[in-house]
Amino acid sequence: MKFRILFLVVFIVSIVPVSCKKYSDGPALSLRSKKERIANTWVIEKAIRNGNDVTNDYEAFTLTLTKDGDANLVATYLFFGVTTQYNTNGTWTFNSSKERIIFDYQNNNADNEYQILRLKENELWLRDVGGEDEVHLQPA
Repeated sequence: MKFRILFLVVFIVSIVPVSCKKYSDGPALSLRSKKERIANTWVIEKAIRNGNDVTNDYEAFTLTLTKDGDANLVATYLFFGVTTQYNTNGTWTFNSSKERIIFDYQNNNADNEYQILRLKENELWLRDVGGEDEVHLQPA
């Protein structure tokens, strides 16, 4: 009987995550791979710069990511009454620890690296590495 209880305790401890979660804002455990969770068409829910809400600066951004590493960024701007659309294709990759995502677009001005703060099926929070912006994305 003691062996069964010991076995059950060891089994439960082995399946419960005991280490720190990968991303500072979670989740602690997911049954879907990181690639499966990040593959989506994302829009900005909230953007923060130096503690200030700058969501309006990002309202017309759409980011589409695939499990295969393809990326598409579409941004629409209204400038002096003229609407301009910015569209670039490229790729995304995780860094070796999968704590950052790196974008390499055809238009190199859009290339960037972000720290992943949260990666869930319906939430992606990123902080610009070396910058001041934090964006919270949600599925389109």
